[in-house]
Amino acid sequence: MWHDTPTLRALIELALAEDLGNGGDLTTLATVPADRRGTARVVAKAPLVLAGLPVFDQVVARVDAQVERVAVATEGQVLAAGDEVVVLTGPVRSILTAERTALNFLGRLSGIASLTARYVAATAGHRAQIIDTRKTLPAFRALDKYAVRVGGGANHRTALDAGVLIKENHVLSAGGVGAAIEACRHVGSHLVKVEVEVESLDELAAAVAAGAEIAMLDNFSLADMRAAVARFGDQIVLEASGNMTLERIADVAATGVHLISVGALTHSVPVADLSLRLDPL
Repeated sequence: MWHDTPTLRALIELALAEDLGNGGDLTTLATVPADRRGTARVVAKAPLVLAGLPVFDQVVARVDAQVERVAVATEGQVLAAGDEVVVLTGPVRSILTAERTALNFLGRLSGIASLTARYVAATAGHRAQIIDTRKTLPAFRALDKYAVRVGGGANHRTALDAGVLIKENHVLSAGGVGAAIEACRHVGSHLVKVEVEVESLDELAAAVAAGAEIAMLDNFSLADMRAAVARFGDQIVLEASGNMTLERIADVAATGVHLISVGALTHSVPVADLSLRLDPL
């Protein structure tokens, strides 16, 4: 399971160590009696697409397995402001100690899913699929890309060894688009596809002639995207990239490209607004 891996467990350990320091939660230890039990509720404070409940659960369990976690909402659910997400019951000290780290994970992943869902909705009716990039928070890539899928998007390559993506520096080093594509034919298995970044219709033509499977149209104008689809759309997968804002994403999708990669899904994500509140004791 994506949420039960050594990497995630290590990430949770690091996050809790960062938050607790050497002395633990000084405020909670001073103000909350050790035997105090209670119930707390996590609530959405603004509309969002929920993602990351399993991680939230793991963080709380790592702090104290005695805290009972009951999910009210489900992963991928669209929530309104005021909707409950999860109810925690158990030692109040443990609940408050886990609160910030657990919410940090949940807020980031829900933020990514929510933003992705907005992009997907804006391209409805067109064939273009919204995909992410490698512009993820270091060590969070599996989580970030999972949240993109929850929001209705799809994933680009997960790591440098997961596919070939020839960019301008590779083209420069290899001596041209065709030469770079030919050099990459000899890496990986037959399952590894070759994608090349192109900056003009002429470079796209060279990529098609050299047998690339995917072309990344880097900062193409809408007119050039339409021309690329008309000339080569049935020969190669076309991925639009560069400045893919919500304001223009529908126009880009309308050109007929197959994929639209959006770095902002993970590198500029607004964290979803969630809060935890104790019931009156």
